[in-house]
Amino acid sequence: MPHVVVVGGGLTGLTVAFRLKQFAPGAAVTVLEPRDRPGGNVRTEAHRAFRVECGPNGFLDRTPAVPDLVRDLGLSGQLVAASEGSRKNRYLFLDGKLRKMPRGPLGLLTTPLLSFRGRWKLLTEAWRKSAPPARDESVQEFVTRRAGPEAANVFADALVTGIHGGDPALLSVGAAFPRLPVMEREAGSVVRGFLRASKQRKRDAKERGEPAPGPMRMWSFRDGLQVLTDALAAQLGGAVKCGVAVQSMSEAASMGAWQVDTASGKPLAADAVVLACPAYEQAAILADLDAPLAAEIGAIPYNRIAVVALAYRQEHCPARVDGFGYIAPQNTRRDVLGVQWCSSIFPDRAPPGFVLWRALCGGVHRAEQVEWDDDRLAKAVHEEMKLAMGVTGEPVFRRIARWPAAIPQYVLGHLDRVARIDALAARHRGLFLTGNAYRGVAMADCVEQAGLVAAKVAQFVQHSA
Repeated sequence: MPHVVVVGGGLTGLTVAFRLKQFAPGAAVTVLEPRDRPGGNVRTEAHRAFRVECGPNGFLDRTPAVPDLVRDLGLSGQLVAASEGSRKNRYLFLDGKLRKMPRGPLGLLTTPLLSFRGRWKLLTEAWRKSAPPARDESVQEFVTRRAGPEAANVFADALVTGIHGGDPALLSVGAAFPRLPVMEREAGSVVRGFLRASKQRKRDAKERGEPAPGPMRMWSFRDGLQVLTDALAAQLGGAVKCGVAVQSMSEAASMGAWQVDTASGKPLAADAVVLACPAYEQAAILADLDAPLAAEIGAIPYNRIAVVALAYRQEHCPARVDGFGYIAPQNTRRDVLGVQWCSSIFPDRAPPGFVLWRALCGGVHRAEQVEWDDDRLAKAVHEEMKLAMGVTGEPVFRRIARWPAAIPQYVLGHLDRVARIDALAARHRGLFLTGNAYRGVAMADCVEQAGLVAAKVAQFVQHSA
C-alpha cells in the first residue's frame, strides 16, 4: 500500500488528505502537524456568547471549490450567508470620516472619494488603450495605468490592504490579482473583462440547467469557520498527528521513496510527500535536501497581523452599522488597517444588545504593532473605534490573536520565483509543494489548489504502484 505524508494540518493540508482518500482510496495518508491542533490559521473561539474568528472571517463563493468541499463533508445545512448589507455597504476611513465605497457606474459618478478628473479616468477605463510593460507590474502601477493615480491611491490601496495587508506598490498584480491582467489582455479592459465574465457565468449556469448565479457572497457556518477544518480532521481521524514537527526529509535508497525525519526521533517512510505548511517551514525542511530550492521558498515574505476583537453594548454605539466594515488604507499609516463589523456580517456573532467588531493591526508598514502588549493594542483600537464609529462606552469584552507570519506577500517577481520553485521541485520525484504561499491566499484558493495537488499525487502513487 503506498504511503503519502502530508506535512501541515491547516486547511490546505487537510483538504489534500481528504481528497486523496477519495482519489486514491488504496493509499495510506498521514498528516503531520507541529501544533497542538489542526486547522492552521482557521480558528473560532466562543467567549461569553461572543463568537470570534481569530483568522479568516469567511469565504467567498467565487469558485465552486469550497462549496463543493462543504457539500462533500455534509456541512451544507450549517452554512450561513453574510448579510445583504455587508455585501452592499463597505467603507473607507479617510480624513477622519467613514466614506462609503461606490457601487456601480452611478456610484462612481458621484463618489466624493475622487475628484471629477479621477472619476472620469476611472469611468473611461473601458476605452483606454494602454500597453502593459514587458516586466512584472505592481498593483499600484497597473491601476494607475488603467484607471489613473487617484483610483490607485484610494481603491488599489484599499483592495490590497483588505486582502493582503500589504503595499500595492510592492505586490505583483499578476500574482496577487491574476484575473486583472488576464481581463486586460483578453477583453482589452478590466471593466469589459468583468462584464464578459459575468455573462459567461450565466451561460455556464444555463447550460447546466441551473438558475442564473447571483452576486458573489461571503459564507461561514453557524458555529464559525472552524467547523470546516474540524470536519476535515474528523473525516481523517487517526491519520492526523498533531504535535509532530518535521525537521528534514531525504530521498531513500529506493527510487522515489522518502524518509521524513521528525522531532520525536522516529522517521517515517513515504512514497510521496506533500509540503502544505507555510513557506518558511517548507524551506527549513528542505534545507539539507536542496539548498537552492529551500532558498527560493524561504525568500517568500510574510506580513505580521494582530487581530483585535472588541465588543460593546449597543447603546454605546450611536452609529447603527449595516455593512461589512471599513478599511484605513496603508498610506494613511493609522493604528488600524481595517475593522470588520462581525455582528453585522453574521448577526449571531454577538448576543442581543451587543456588537462585536474585529480590527486588524500591523501589516507591512506597522509590523511593530504585533509586539505591543494587549492593553496597548486594545486601547489603540478602542481610540480608533471612538473616532470612526463614535463609540461612547468602554469595551465589555476583548480577544487578541497575534500572527507573526500571517499572510504571504506576492511581491514583484513572485511568479518567476514560483516558476523556479516548480522547476527545482520537479527534480525530486514524489515531492509536491502547495499552500497559500504560491498561488492564492484566500480560502477558496487554498481549497482549489489542494484539490489539484491531491489529483496529481493520486496519479503519481497509482502509476508508481
